[in-house]
Amino acid sequence: MSDELECQEETSFEDKIESAKELLEELIDPEITLSKSVKIYKAGMKELEDASKMLEEAKLEFEELNKES
Repeated sequence: MSDELECQEETSFEDKIESAKELLEELIDPEITLSKSVKIYKAGMKELEDASKMLEEAKLEFEELNKES
């Protein structure tokens, strides 16, 4: 069961990174409006922030597991 949970978290992390990449590609469009670019930027930063939190949680969990060993 924990393997399934870990896979879901990893997939979710990967999905967030992929989503941020896709949003970045949208920002490259020279026809994008300023208001749309701000919305896309905010959404991309949210995805990266969430991914960063997930990575930090995984790091803390790993450190805790190493202390127990």
